[in-house]
Amino acid sequence: MIKRLLAVCFLILAVWLISARPAQAASALRISQDPGVLCLPGVYTQAPGNCEPLGPSAYLSKLAQSGLTFPVAPLPISRPDRSLTSVNVRYGQVNKNNAPIYGSVEDALRGKKDRAIGRIDASFSYISYTDEVVIDGKRFYMIEPGMWMTANDVIRVGSVPLFQGVTFSQTPSTAFGWVLTYLSPGPVETKRTPGFANKDYTGHTLNNHEIVRVYAQETVAGEDWYMTGPDEWVHQNVLARVIPNTTPPEGVTGGRWIEVNLFEQTLAVYDDYQLVFATLVASGLEPFWTRPGLFQIYQKLETTPMRGSFEADRSDAYYLEDVPWTMYFDQARALHGAYWRANLGFPQSHGCVNLSVGDSRWIFDWAEVGDFVYVWDPSGKTPVDPSLYTAGGA
Repeated sequence: MIKRLLAVCFLILAVWLISARPAQAASALRISQDPGVLCLPGVYTQAPGNCEPLGPSAYLSKLAQSGLTFPVAPLPISRPDRSLTSVNVRYGQVNKNNAPIYGSVEDALRGKKDRAIGRIDASFSYISYTDEVVIDGKRFYMIEPGMWMTANDVIRVGSVPLFQGVTFSQTPSTAFGWVLTYLSPGPVETKRTPGFANKDYTGHTLNNHEIVRVYAQETVAGEDWYMTGPDEWVHQNVLARVIPNTTPPEGVTGGRWIEVNLFEQTLAVYDDYQLVFATLVASGLEPFWTRPGLFQIYQKLETTPMRGSFEADRSDAYYLEDVPWTMYFDQARALHGAYWRANLGFPQSHGCVNLSVGDSRWIFDWAEVGDFVYVWDPSGKTPVDPSLYTAGGA
């Protein structure tokens, strides 16, 4: 009897609970609709109006507004032909000042300094040679017919640096840049948040010259940081950016120009109002800045010598033979290949815009006399006072 009574009570309770659930669910639904409802999962680049894009949708929408969508769209780039890095010249670095040049290989073999027919009097010097011989285990280089130097004074350059920029099939929608590890002991590790206060490193490392997109920028404690991926940030000084801008600089007529960004140490080539090529450069080091302004290429030379000095004691003298793919645009300042530059991405020159050999060849083949070269420094740190500039140099 007791068991039957308990069963009846349990049945009545179950019926009551079942009948009560729809009312409770309806009540809960009405409460959630009062302030607004959640949007369906997705990316909302504009406010939907009839729902709230919270949670994952808010995160994905924020990234999409910065140009970062999933899956991540690759940059529309390709690599230039590797054959552009080839040069039909053999180079050597002169490893001492006032190095002698001899009129014959026999005089060079004897090493009689009083028989020298000339000297290279520059602290930074590279020669090109057309022949080499080994006599009694000693090597000699012919830099011109009837002009020889010894291997004691010249170190052969095995190969020119092979770095190359990239070409584009269309203008990217976001900024991008090359990772530079010159200031770090190894690869650059990204952080989850910008700033040095938190040690929230991700474990994801970026290698030298790796190309990454830049989706956002934040300034923390006076330092600029770039977002290169979801919750991944790097400091400004390890990235050389290109910020695509297809609007011609003031004064440019037509859709062709070369942009040199002195702050980022990058170069961008625009053709028919589209970005077609970009790379790293090395511009003038203080006080030999590359002068900001709008210029035009006035001379193109497949190869040319460069020499000069600016200090009274000639401590900065340079002597460079067979500088390849040279395009003069501002007095003695030029775009040219720098076979002696192992690293680009920071100022190093006497005012010229140094490029890798392969990149200078690409630009030389593209450029025409009269093409515009726009040099600027978005940081405003490069002086513009004309009185501070000489004619410039390599």
